[in-house]
Amino acid sequence: MTTPQLPDYPRIIVIVLLISLMVGASLWILEPFLPALIWSTMIVVATWPVLLRVQRLVRGRRAIAVTVMTFLILVLMAVPLVLASAQLVQHSDVILAGVNYVTTHNLPPPPAWVGRIPLAGPMLAERWTEFAAADPLSLLRPLAPYAGAIAAWIAARAGGLGAFGIHLVLIVVLCAVLYQYGELGAEGVMRFARRVDGNRGTETIMLAAHAIRAVAMGIVVTAIVQSVLGGIGLAVAGIPYATLLTVLMFVLCVAQIGVLPVLVPAIIWLFWREHTAWGIFLVVWSTVVGLMDNVLRPLLIRRGANVPLLLIMAGVIGGLLAFGGVGLFVGPVVLAVAYTLIKAWVEQGTPPANADKA
Repeated sequence: MTTPQLPDYPRIIVIVLLISLMVGASLWILEPFLPALIWSTMIVVATWPVLLRVQRLVRGRRAIAVTVMTFLILVLMAVPLVLASAQLVQHSDVILAGVNYVTTHNLPPPPAWVGRIPLAGPMLAERWTEFAAADPLSLLRPLAPYAGAIAAWIAARAGGLGAFGIHLVLIVVLCAVLYQYGELGAEGVMRFARRVDGNRGTETIMLAAHAIRAVAMGIVVTAIVQSVLGGIGLAVAGIPYATLLTVLMFVLCVAQIGVLPVLVPAIIWLFWREHTAWGIFLVVWSTVVGLMDNVLRPLLIRRGANVPLLLIMAGVIGGLLAFGGVGLFVGPVVLAVAYTLIKAWVEQGTPPANADKA
């Protein structure tokens, strides 16, 4: 009788350690490029159907289609920054004059309508009167202990502008490469997934692609609609610099902050200037625009990803908090894949419905 041969556990452990070491070293080497690679992958996966459509329009010439898509991505990334910078430079004298006015002039007395606000009106009028009577510079003194930290934060962000520009250029270059060789990359990912878990692995990859496109569609389209409608409301109400504020609202919407940080100060400014009718109009308009993402974004995301909407939204918010901007796409994809795998595993161990009847 022969004894069964035991597996060579030391050899298996050494192989696993070597593979882990190689993977860790590779990630360490690629770490400076990983954020740009993740962003470019998300962008290419989300816009791949657009590339195929452009390729059909140019009679199947991939190089021309890649050039068009790369140019569009470059424009979409650069235009908001250029518009914002141009507006700041163009109106820098007005901004400096406004800062100088705030630091050298007292606040005006509260308008009569402030005191007539139900419940909080008398308190608001009293506090406003106290601020109006105080020295303008004294209002800034509570910020003095934080001046050093604020200056250091601004300097750090200013020093990172060059790295941010390089990061954007790298994203555009990687998008062009992925557009050109997307099929080869997708086939490699599919073969790896099939090797890991057969047909279920390929289904998981397809789910991840659908989740990326759905989230991109929901976030970007909602941001465009909200910012455009918000900008129209600002322009109609006579708010100055509506173009700059529209660009700012788009950025805030993509970052899942929303349009209210721009629209609420505009409403306050209108009431401050005693344009009550336009202020009421902007309040109603801002309410509609601000609540629009609660309806439009879920509908768009739900159309592209067959997973619970609550899970997608948790992935968007949690991913943003955990990983920053790229987490908007990474979070929903991770949760959608995990949900699908767990669901398949649970259903695999569940007996058929007619098993008990037999």
